[in-house]
Amino acid sequence: MSFYHALVVERRKYGPLGWNIPYEFNDTDMDITAAQLELYVSSYAEIPYKVLQQLTSVVNYGGRITDDKDMRTSDILIADFFNPRILQDGYKFSPSGLYSSINADPDAPHKAYLDYIEGLPLNAEPEVFGMHDNANITCAITEIDATFGIILALQPRVSGGTGVSREDYIIDMCKDMARQLQGKYDVEAISLLYPTDYYESFNTVLVQEAERYNKLIGFMHVSLRELQRALKGLVVLSAELEAMGNACFDQRVPAGWTKTAYPSLKPLGPWFKDLVLRLEFLTRWIDKGVPSTFWVSGFYFPQGFLTAALQNFARKYQFPIDTVAFSFVMRDEAVEELTSKPEDGCYVYGLFLEGARWDKAGKGLVDPKPKELFSPMPVMHMLPMQNRVAPQSGIYRCPVYKILTRTGTLSTTGHSTNFVTWIEVPSKEKTIFRSSLVSETNAQIKFCDQDYWIKAGVACFCALRY
Repeated sequence: MSFYHALVVERRKYGPLGWNIPYEFNDTDMDITAAQLELYVSSYAEIPYKVLQQLTSVVNYGGRITDDKDMRTSDILIADFFNPRILQDGYKFSPSGLYSSINADPDAPHKAYLDYIEGLPLNAEPEVFGMHDNANITCAITEIDATFGIILALQPRVSGGTGVSREDYIIDMCKDMARQLQGKYDVEAISLLYPTDYYESFNTVLVQEAERYNKLIGFMHVSLRELQRALKGLVVLSAELEAMGNACFDQRVPAGWTKTAYPSLKPLGPWFKDLVLRLEFLTRWIDKGVPSTFWVSGFYFPQGFLTAALQNFARKYQFPIDTVAFSFVMRDEAVEELTSKPEDGCYVYGLFLEGARWDKAGKGLVDPKPKELFSPMPVMHMLPMQNRVAPQSGIYRCPVYKILTRTGTLSTTGHSTNFVTWIEVPSKEKTIFRSSLVSETNAQIKFCDQDYWIKAGVACFCALRY
C-alpha cells in the first residue's frame, strides 16, 4: 500500500507523462485505504483483492481523479500490488528487481524491513514507475523551460549598445511575418467550388476550416499593422499592443493570437512556421482537390474531420452512423508514395509517439531509442467498419492529443479542446519481468499487453513543442 502511494505521488514530477492532471494525493488517502485494508484482511478468510483494488483505485484515490486516461493508469498500478502474488518471496515491482516484495526474516522481521528500505536508492529511476529512462530527460527539460521562463521575465526591456533598437527589431519582425502571412480565404468561392454534398462531408470540413483560419489571419494582419504604427508613434501604444510587442521580442505567441488560434506550445518562430504550413496544406486542398493523404496535424478541429470520414462511409453504404467505427491499418509506404485515395476511409499522417516508437519491421510498438523523446508514427489508414468489435489483445489503445500537455477543457461542442480520439496500435505481448517468477505455475501467467504502455504514459500527439 505504501509503495502504491509513493508511486502515485511521485509520478507527478514527470508532468503529463506521469499524470495528465497533477492530482494532490495526500496521507489521508493512504490512511483511509490502510484502514480498509486492515478491515478486509481481518474479516475474510480469503482476501478480496478485486474489492480492495476497486476501493483504492476508484473510490479513495480515484475520487480525486477527473481524467479517464488517468483512471486507467491508476487501475493498472494498483493491480500490481493488490494481488495474490504479492505474498510470494521475490515478487518484483520493477524490471531490475531492485524493488520487490520483502523477504522478511521470521526471527527479525522488523530489521528485514529496515534493511530493505535502507538499500533502496535515494532517487528512484523511471523504471520503478514503468517508464523508459528517457522520462528523466523529459523531466529535466520541463524544469529548465520553467527556469528560463522566469529568467526571461526578469530581463530588462531596454536594449543596450549601438545595435538595432528593441523597437526596430520588433518592427522588422512584424514586417517579416506580415509579408509571409497570406490573405484571408474567399469562403464564398470555396463554398461554390466545394458545395455541401450528402456523400462528401469533407467539403463541409474544408469550408469550416477556412472560416476558422480566416478569423486568425484577419486578427493577425490587423494587430501586426497596428503594432508597427504604435511603435513608430503614429497611434497610441495601448496595453494590449505593448504586451504583444513584449511577447514578440521574447519569442512568445501573443495572448491575442492564442485566444483565436488552435492549441500550441511552440515559441513564436516555430509557431508561425507551423501556421504557414497549415495554410499551405489547406490551399493545396482548395487548388488541387481532396488530397489522397491528410495531414491530421494541419486541422484546426481534427475531431470534425474524423467525424466527416465516418459520415462519408455511413452515407455511402446507408449504415446508421452510430454503428460505424474506425479500424486502424499501419501502412509501410511513405506519404509521397500514396498517390490515390483509399476506397473507404482515409490516410492520415503527422502524428508523433511519446514513450514508445513504431517498429516497421516488427509491425508493433517497441521501447524508444535512448534520448529519442518522440518518434513519428507511420501513415495510418483509418478504415470505417460497421458493428466493429475491438480486439482484446495484440493492440494498445492509444490516446491522441493535439499538444503535449494532454489536458483540455470541454468546449461548447462537447469535445475536449485537446483530446482528439483513440487509436489502436498493434503491440506484441511484452516479455517482462513477471513472466519468470519462482514457481512454474506463476511462470505461465499472461499479462495484458496494454499494461506496459499504460504505465509508460504512451500517447500520440499532433504537434510537439519545437
